[in-house]
Amino acid sequence: MDMADMQIIKQHLIDPEICIRCNTCEMTCPVSAITHDSRNYVVDADKCNLCMACVSPCPTGSIDNWRMVPRTRPYTLEEQLGWDTLPEELSSEQLAASGVGAEGIAEAQALEAVEEPVDPALAQIAPFNSAQYGATLPPWSAAHCYTNLYGPKAAIQSVTATVVGNVRVTEVGRDYDTHHLVLDFGAMPFPVLEGQSIGIVPPGVDAQGRPHHARQYSVASPRNGERPGYNNLSLTIKRVLEDHQGNPVRGVASNYLCDLQVGDTVEVIGPFGNSFLMPNHPRSNIVMICTGTGSAPMRAMTEWRRRLRKSGKFEGGKLMLFFGARTQEELPYFGPLQNLPKDFIDINLAFSRTPGQPKRYVQDVMRERAADLAALLADPDSYFYVCGLKSMEEGVVLALRDIAEQAGLDWQAVAASLKREGRLHLETY
Repeated sequence: MDMADMQIIKQHLIDPEICIRCNTCEMTCPVSAITHDSRNYVVDADKCNLCMACVSPCPTGSIDNWRMVPRTRPYTLEEQLGWDTLPEELSSEQLAASGVGAEGIAEAQALEAVEEPVDPALAQIAPFNSAQYGATLPPWSAAHCYTNLYGPKAAIQSVTATVVGNVRVTEVGRDYDTHHLVLDFGAMPFPVLEGQSIGIVPPGVDAQGRPHHARQYSVASPRNGERPGYNNLSLTIKRVLEDHQGNPVRGVASNYLCDLQVGDTVEVIGPFGNSFLMPNHPRSNIVMICTGTGSAPMRAMTEWRRRLRKSGKFEGGKLMLFFGARTQEELPYFGPLQNLPKDFIDINLAFSRTPGQPKRYVQDVMRERAADLAALLADPDSYFYVCGLKSMEEGVVLALRDIAEQAGLDWQAVAASLKREGRLHLETY
């Protein structure tokens, strides 16, 4: 039977209990079927073509949920936006009460046995969709990571961490400060790797009287802790005082975290992420492209390489950093960056709002370093990481494409290799 004639559809849904609102699914969806409000991420049944593109990149598995529903009555966006938990599966009796006949019930039973609703080849990919080039597999030499140890559906709901450090790492005025926050987990196991993230659960309730959901933050410290040998980690937090449209708003989690004092405690879930991980084999090159607090995982990777280099235990390849901000004063970690040895890391900064200077973005500086990047694109030991605002992603990937083509490389072959081998990772929000 043609799928359009079926009485039942297998509707794609997102579990609001374990979703960490990281935006991975929305940025990955090739048909713009996923959207969100201030609380939930939801899937439009009229747009979703069941291509599965969003499933494997999801760090928590919240995206991998399905419900059999009558074709004439899927769950609406309004219903999904109001959920705190997923609805139970409809029984055969409930489907029948909704007007589904015996043939439709049989369809539902048949669909239930299908692991992937539709062949992924049915996905309609846009001519240029930067997200399609992002890898969902980690580098082959990445260390083993642990995920989802704590959370709503884990054995332990959350873990309490103690603030042992909170330092501003930008020179900009108090309103738009960025903080380096250090959390200690004491005796509770919380193993993390560079490139992973955690969820912070702000205290209190929202305007509807419901507990706040967790906010995701990338870990800014290496695997052996911000303070080596201790069970701690660090985060890079920018105080949010306006939304993406420039309207005044106080970010619930960012302001809470920026104002924490040493000795305060926070509720943490996670860790999350199993692909945005660094390579660990000798002579592997790492290219890091970031803006603002997207520098957190790049700091973690750089610091781990620095510690290995200092100990003489690692024969590292090249480290290349492209770091963008509006001004030098708003660039996190500007001072420490200047102290890193030049033969250890190749640093390239881009400022878009320097008075009297033309706007320069990370992709502009990448094009200026085209010769070096082309050589790295052609090197199978090179790994590329992009982290920051969603608006930067397309420009960065287009720059990589143009650099490859200008060097005589086949971009489609290069891009396929980067994706297949876990060498191009995109984490934007």
